[in-house]
Amino acid sequence: MLIYPVLIFYLTENFTHNPWADIRPYAQAFNIFLFELTAVVLLFMTGSVKISLSALGVVSFLYGLINAYVLRFRSVPLVPWDIFSLKTAASVADNYDFTPDVRIAVVTVLFVLLFASLCFFKGSVRQIRLTVRLFGAFAAVLALVGFSFLLQKEAFQNRYRLYNKRFTPVFMANADGLAVTFVMNLPYVFVEKPEGYSAKEAEEALLHLEERAKETQEDKTTDFPNIIVMMNESFADLSALGEFQTSRDVMPFLHSLQKGAKNTVTGMLHVSVCGGNTPNTEFEFLTGNTMAFLPQGSIPFQQYVKQELPSLASHLKQFGYRTVAIHPYQSSGWERDRVYPLLGFDRSIFLRDFYGKERVREYVSDQACVEKIIDLYEKKAKGAPLFLFNVTMQNHGGYQEIYPNFSPDITAEGMNSVSLSQYLSLVSLSDQALSDMIDYFAGQKEKTVIVFFGDHQPGDAVAAPVLAANGMRWNALDEEQIKLRYQVPYVIWANFEIGEQTNADLSANYLGAEVLRRAGVPQSGYQKFLLDLEETWPILSAVNTKRTNGDENVSSGKLSDYKKLQYYQIFGK
Repeated sequence: MLIYPVLIFYLTENFTHNPWADIRPYAQAFNIFLFELTAVVLLFMTGSVKISLSALGVVSFLYGLINAYVLRFRSVPLVPWDIFSLKTAASVADNYDFTPDVRIAVVTVLFVLLFASLCFFKGSVRQIRLTVRLFGAFAAVLALVGFSFLLQKEAFQNRYRLYNKRFTPVFMANADGLAVTFVMNLPYVFVEKPEGYSAKEAEEALLHLEERAKETQEDKTTDFPNIIVMMNESFADLSALGEFQTSRDVMPFLHSLQKGAKNTVTGMLHVSVCGGNTPNTEFEFLTGNTMAFLPQGSIPFQQYVKQELPSLASHLKQFGYRTVAIHPYQSSGWERDRVYPLLGFDRSIFLRDFYGKERVREYVSDQACVEKIIDLYEKKAKGAPLFLFNVTMQNHGGYQEIYPNFSPDITAEGMNSVSLSQYLSLVSLSDQALSDMIDYFAGQKEKTVIVFFGDHQPGDAVAAPVLAANGMRWNALDEEQIKLRYQVPYVIWANFEIGEQTNADLSANYLGAEVLRRAGVPQSGYQKFLLDLEETWPILSAVNTKRTNGDENVSSGKLSDYKKLQYYQIFGK
């Protein structure tokens, strides 16, 4: 009864790493204690050693196995709020390769042998009176809950050297163990009020910002440009991770824009996700809010957006814009069909509207998205401004399957990686689609702004060879190396005068306000606040913050104000 929970713990961890080498000594003891307490609860509830240990083993086996695949596909381990993502995960599961590697196969066999050995167990506590058993179960649950609260205390974590920096979730899970990490993450399912927060004060501050914005707003009610945004699935320039050579230029058009093209702004966009969780970049871009103030790994679309939330779409509607969201996949993914109307979109277009359109692998192509954008533009009322927000699907993982309608044609020198070759070839198609879209709107008379950026970098299966070629291990990156995995290119282009700028790096929460400023569209008070904050904190994401020189007390005060205003807009109303 004592030994089996220990074996189950170490086997569960072995799905992804060597727990004896990676998990810190105290953390190993704390994980085992959680397993033992859970086994005691199950024993008193079921009365059977065999049933209690079987239940503990099955749940642990499934959690460890699912975590191994999630880590493979998304580059981050399971977190408590992933329960909200089950429907979305199921909708894309067919596109991934679930072939087990040697480690998964060996651990699975060991689990099967462990389960088989339980057949010989005949221990039972059913002879103990039911009331006594229930009292024992209750006492064990209290001990489990009490110890969990203890694990969540920062002082306890520091005293026993538990790793509690959630911006490096892979290292945290490897250093603390899955059970302890899960318990430490539980408080972040819910978002606490910022220190010194007052809903009334936040509301008054927003009203004051709006009044100031209107005072400085130019008297302009017409001739607003169309704003077309393409957030491109997994689009990234992997040279951000280090140098490597390819058989041909992967993104020649983007590179030409980055050389200072006319009426073009380019730079690296710092995002809060890697390998998955696309809607978090949507959330930051559309709302101006940052994942830096929300739990690592949480999904605001699913967890927090329950009522109307100010966004670019709702703001632009005030100036006569028709607002349309486009996503060529299932409408239920990340609950976009529910969220987009709450963000102010007049219309949402999903997979059913792309029937018969070109596909690359199993996804609607970026070229088909460009054609849909052009079609909507041509059908709109002349002179009526249009805001289009397109989230593509073409480049979605995984990247190992062979498809009759897609032949990768780009390879990386010295890297024999099917995934990398397929990914680079897909990104090249996206670059061509961007070129075609800009070429079309360059010939239009109506003022139009094109915004293009990636939602996140691809998972570790793609990035690992590039990292290795530059002396880095994908599962042992230091803090600065991790930040490289959260950068993607962005472009703001216009067919009218907006100026030129290169290397204009910023984080995703500022990009929407920057687009309005470049487009000559009045900004809301909150958006003007963001533009002011950007001068002090140009990068503010879940994994990276960068502050320019200035008065530290003033800049920290601005950050505190930002946190309070964001909390009010999401939760305080």
